[in-house]
Amino acid sequence: MIRKAKPADMAAIMHVVDAAKDIMRQSGNRHQWTDGYPSESVIMDDIRRGAAYVMEADAAVVAYFAFLPSPEPTYAKIYDGAWTDDILPYHVVHRIASYPHVHGVFRHIMDFCFSHDRNIRIDTHRDNRIMQHCIARNGFRYCGIILLANGDERLAYQKILQL
Repeated sequence: MIRKAKPADMAAIMHVVDAAKDIMRQSGNRHQWTDGYPSESVIMDDIRRGAAYVMEADAAVVAYFAFLPSPEPTYAKIYDGAWTDDILPYHVVHRIASYPHVHGVFRHIMDFCFSHDRNIRIDTHRDNRIMQHCIARNGFRYCGIILLANGDERLAYQKILQL
């Protein structure tokens, strides 16, 4: 089950985020989600914006993600490529985190997101091979490189469901 996150979920969300960081480090992704990111204040901002979601299994939070409407400021410029469509409104999926023992999380999140918008963008770190695999397996097209506000690069993808 996927539902909007609430402030009372914060401790459970941060446990999921810590587990996701461990997965990243174990798979060789040592440079993403460092220096306390995503912090409780980032998650709380997602909650205030109505863009924070948790996935539950057996009444326990097992995954977290943010689902935000366009425009995404860091997507305004894309390098070494182009968006599949740069006119239609879109949603962005950020901060996907889950426990390693929970399977099918990405697919469930995408099913949820595509039930709300047919045009989805997502990005990930070059070292995040697990996320790149999930993104490609779910039919996203690689579009190019975007730069975060701090100048770090991310690989950018888009998928538009046909009507």
